[in-house]
Amino acid sequence: MASDNRLFVICIGGSGAKCLESIVHLAAAGLYSEQSIEVLVVDPDEANGSVERALRSLSMYQICQRLIGNEQAQGIPWMQTSIKSYGLWSPLGEMSVNKDLDTLFQYNNLRNSQPGIADLFQVLYSPEERSQQLDEGFRGRPSIGSAVMSQIDLNKLDEAPWGTLIQEIKTAAGGGKKPRILLCGSIFGGTGASGLPTIARLLSNKLEKEGIRGSVSLGGLFLLPYFSFTVPPGANTSGLYASADQFLLNTEAALRYYVTQASSLFDTVYLLGNEDNTPVSFSVGKRSQQNRPHFIELYGALAARDFLFTDRHDELMLVARQNGGQLTWTDLPDTVTVKKNMCNAARFAYLWLSDIELELQSQISSGYQKKLVAWMNPFYDNQESSDMKFDAPFQQNAIKIISEWSRDYLRWIYDLHQCETDQIQLFNTNSFGDIRFKLQPERFEQLVFGDTRDAKTRQRQDNLAQIKTSLMQYKSPTGRRGTAGLATALYNSTNI
Repeated sequence: MASDNRLFVICIGGSGAKCLESIVHLAAAGLYSEQSIEVLVVDPDEANGSVERALRSLSMYQICQRLIGNEQAQGIPWMQTSIKSYGLWSPLGEMSVNKDLDTLFQYNNLRNSQPGIADLFQVLYSPEERSQQLDEGFRGRPSIGSAVMSQIDLNKLDEAPWGTLIQEIKTAAGGGKKPRILLCGSIFGGTGASGLPTIARLLSNKLEKEGIRGSVSLGGLFLLPYFSFTVPPGANTSGLYASADQFLLNTEAALRYYVTQASSLFDTVYLLGNEDNTPVSFSVGKRSQQNRPHFIELYGALAARDFLFTDRHDELMLVARQNGGQLTWTDLPDTVTVKKNMCNAARFAYLWLSDIELELQSQISSGYQKKLVAWMNPFYDNQESSDMKFDAPFQQNAIKIISEWSRDYLRWIYDLHQCETDQIQLFNTNSFGDIRFKLQPERFEQLVFGDTRDAKTRQRQDNLAQIKTSLMQYKSPTGRRGTAGLATALYNSTNI
């Protein structure tokens, strides 16, 4: 599949950030196009653990992609998509000290100047809600989030990062293609439920003012309840906190609003949920709010892929699993391509960490004496002044970059499979051992569930000795050498 359209993704709240995490890893697997993806994260809780993890994965990917990406012209999907980040933006704006509703709405001034409105404010919000510090999120209360989001000034969309983002959208729209703008987040919590409709309306109005609304496609990815939690005995519950008991009520209210008030905002809408809510740890916000990746977010990243590649007009699309409580490759859309690309990236990462990295480290630690292992010779040389010298700082740093990305990709895959309510059968995570320290190369051939290769093909493609022989004989079509050339050659040699 190919697309010349540019994809802009606005990730709202913790669940939106987790969708970004999956988008990053599918981009690494080569499941988008060669066009860049541009992302903005929106969250008042700037220390949210899920947001931090997503941005960390994005940063690792960006560094690795710049290292590997020059091979894009050779039709290698791995790392072909660059991702540009506009960073993390908080709707709390320039509030620096008291980030609460009273301060935001200048309640004391209202009390003196407009007592009627102040009385209404008191009716709508409890003293607890008015004094709650909002930089820890909206605590699963869309009413609080909506109050904050309603204060976003449309004119401030000319400022960074919004102004830069909108200018890029205008540039893309003027190029004869139809850029895609996807807003994603949950509609059962606080930030996503309040931010999705508000930001969609502001953005739609801004694009209309710029005269390009008809030249872009605006999509919404709405996550329905897919996790829950209970407050453990003895937990610190001072102040407000989200309640999973309210998720369905929040969802019903949000869907009713979209049907009656906001259906015209979006050209395409994706609704994703799960019948069994996965239990997660209770958190009131900040760094402790860091739930494992979930397969619903994988579907979210695949929805972003569908949005990029497909023009949909008044279509009803249904994605369902064959068996409830179980997820296999055949349950994913575009199964053949998705499976192949995700597996190829995983096979590379596994083999790199379980063997190649260790041998590269051994070459250094044993006292590098200008003599390389045979399979390394096509990629490095011994000239002191050469950038391709094995122990040159650039080459050694490149090894670390690829290793960090590989660990992060396998960590994401491993975490996807730790779902308590559903049996995930994509990869055999028993092969992973401890992904931080040691993998077992002899389990390489057992990595993928549903491996349909015949015995001879598997023996040829999974044999480490044969893979290293292919590295010895590798001829880069671009003359690419060094660690980046080695990584590209290994990726090609481990493809299925």
